[in-house]
Amino acid sequence: QLVSAAAYSLGHGTNDAQKTMGIIAVLLFTSGHLGPEFHVPFWVVLAAHAAIGLGTLSGGWRIVKTMGMRITKLRPVGGFCAETSGALVLIGTAVGGIPVSTTQTIAGSIMGVGSLQRLSAVRWGVAGNILWAWIFTIPASGAVAAACWFLIKLAGA
Repeated sequence: QLVSAAAYSLGHGTNDAQKTMGIIAVLLFTSGHLGPEFHVPFWVVLAAHAAIGLGTLSGGWRIVKTMGMRITKLRPVGGFCAETSGALVLIGTAVGGIPVSTTQTIAGSIMGVGSLQRLSAVRWGVAGNILWAWIFTIPASGAVAAACWFLIKLAGA
C-alpha cells in the first residue's frame, strides 16, 4: 500500500497544490513581488506540491483508515484499490485542470470497493450523510460568502 499511498499523495499534491499556488501567487502579485505581469514562480509550485504531498504521505494512511472504517471495513487490498483509484482520478482531473475534492475521490473510491465486496458491506447511512454534505457545501459556502460581503458593505468598507 506504500505505492498506492505515494500515488495518492502525488495526486493530492497535483490537485490541491493548484489552489494553494493560486492563493500564494495572487498575494505575491498584489503586494508587488511579482512585477507588472502575473505569473506563478517555480519555487511556489515546488513549495505547494511538496507541502501538500508530504502532508498527505505522512497522514494519508490514518485518513484512509478512518474513512475506511466509517464507510466500510477495508482490507489492505481494498485500501490499495481505493487509493489507486483516487490517485488516478486526482491526477487525471489535475491534468485536465479540473479541481475536485480529494475527500470526495477517496470516499467514492472506498464506497466502490466496499460495494464490490457486497452491497451491505457499505454503511449507506454514513455514505448518505457524506453525499448530503457534498450537496450542501457549495450553496452553504456561497451563502456564507454573500453574508460576509454584505457585512463588509454594511460596515462601509
